[in-house]
Amino acid sequence: MRYFIYFAYNGTNYHGWQIQPNAVSVQSTLTQAMETILRCTVALTGAGRTDTGVHAKKMTAHFDLESPISNHKQLVCQLNNLLPYDISVFSIEEVAFDAHARFDAISRTYKYYITTEKDPFYHELSAKISFPLDIEKMNEAASTLFEYTDFTSFSKLHTDAKTNNCKIMKAVWEKEGPFLIFTIQADRFLRNMVRAIVGTLIDIGRGKMTIEKFRQIIEKKDRCSAGSSAPAQGLFLVDVEYPH
Repeated sequence: MRYFIYFAYNGTNYHGWQIQPNAVSVQSTLTQAMETILRCTVALTGAGRTDTGVHAKKMTAHFDLESPISNHKQLVCQLNNLLPYDISVFSIEEVAFDAHARFDAISRTYKYYITTEKDPFYHELSAKISFPLDIEKMNEAASTLFEYTDFTSFSKLHTDAKTNNCKIMKAVWEKEGPFLIFTIQADRFLRNMVRAIVGTLIDIGRGKMTIEKFRQIIEKKDRCSAGSSAPAQGLFLVDVEYPH
């Protein structure tokens, strides 16, 4: 039996999603809770990776069991009672045995939150910026992303990705109260890609970079030419979309 599990987490206390030696990850914490309740080995396959300190409002993973789950809602309640406060399970659903949380996803959507005000409640959930930004210029630059597919310039170096091609469907900055929010949707993302794009767009918003220079950075296919990565705490995975 194969199941999809839908959940959210605050990534502040974790070294990203993926299990790694000598570090606490979301995957290891969720796996341990599931194995404690189900009393069997559980192998979780996530829809993607999030880096250290990055959050998820909606994340998906799949796992297999030899015996069917008798009460899905009860298992969700048991997991939420056992998991720490910063991981929450929404639902568990049975799926086709060949369904795949990562490879079947047709898009992922991230949001990056910048705040212009000091707020103790959002310190871990947004990046604080004290200088003015030109949102129109940032949106003009963001719209040029649709013209490209190779985003090597915004990828972490020496990853195991077989290709650096991505199809971006949405990239827009919006102002909501004290927040400036960047929403980006693509069929896939490279390691560190969103934070690298945000950091470079911030340089444009500050007047430190032109839109023509932004194009040149993408076309160079060289990570060293792009801006620095924006801080992890402002980044959220907000949706993983599957075929209906």
